[in-house]
Amino acid sequence: MTFSLATFALAALIVGAAYTVLGMAGFGSTVIAMPLLAHLLPIRFAVPLMMLLDLSMLLLFGLRQRRGVRLDEFGWLAPFMLAGMLIGVMLLMRVPEKPLLAALGTFVLVYAVFGLSRRGAALRLARPWCVPIGLVGGALASLFGTGGVLFALYNTGRIPDKGQLRATNLATIMFSGVVRAVLFGVTGLLAQDGLLLFALGLMPAMLLGVRLGNRLHAAVPGAAVVKVVYAVLIVSGISVLLRAFA
Repeated sequence: MTFSLATFALAALIVGAAYTVLGMAGFGSTVIAMPLLAHLLPIRFAVPLMMLLDLSMLLLFGLRQRRGVRLDEFGWLAPFMLAGMLIGVMLLMRVPEKPLLAALGTFVLVYAVFGLSRRGAALRLARPWCVPIGLVGGALASLFGTGGVLFALYNTGRIPDKGQLRATNLATIMFSGVVRAVLFGVTGLLAQDGLLLFALGLMPAMLLGVRLGNRLHAAVPGAAVVKVVYAVLIVSGISVLLRAFA
């Protein structure tokens, strides 16, 4: 599969901006990048592309956060994540592009509206919530790479300590990335022509974005960044839906 230089340049800008937000706000790389990349690349190409970038970022920056992982919480969530990811990769391989775009646009829009309307402290969740959140989050992780927002919601509702929460979130996302890498390899999604080269070419944009975001973290109010992110997600979600039904 070949892409023009303009397509690659736009993808690099999107990836750089998404990882800058990640560095500033601590979330959002894939959920920001995916609906924008969907206008440039096929979904089945963009999903493993972002998985490779996220996994590389975690291997480079996330291994420092090994201590503090709540294995008791992660152990309950992981089996349902795995089941959900298996379901998601089967759907990704079989569902046509336009329904996938419609599902992506709907998820992004619902997530953004929920984020903007949420007020007060994080919801406390009972342990049985690991079942639906693990299944749905796992499916979304394989379909669009966006399951991390649901995993973080569950962990936030279960783990009050900020250090343990951050470490457990990173471990959850790392597990998701490794499992998806195996699933995408088995199904041939990683063998797509040009995918590894495209991902390698975007690595500098990812690294620059993370470093820039880390530098801006203290200077830019986090609440303002989050509001802007949700506003962008609403616009991008609507644009993906319009494309899906065009």
